[in-house]
Amino acid sequence: MATLTVRMPDDKHSRLKALASHRHLSVNKLIEELSTQALAEFDSETRFRALAATGNIERGLELLDKLDAKFLKG
Repeated sequence: MATLTVRMPDDKHSRLKALASHRHLSVNKLIEELSTQALAEFDSETRFRALAATGNIERGLELLDKLDAKFLKG
């Protein structure tokens, strides 16, 4: 497992600590979860763009519908 040092303004750090506390998580776990979400979104966009490049419009629209359904559930 890697260690990452991130420099950020004190006020942002305080807000992240408050958010982590609200979610009953450590700041480390919160950052891990947020980065997982960001990577999943990036991977989805990458897959969509790869499919779009093949010209398969129907499959691309199916993926967008799946994403909409997932994110609208909340």
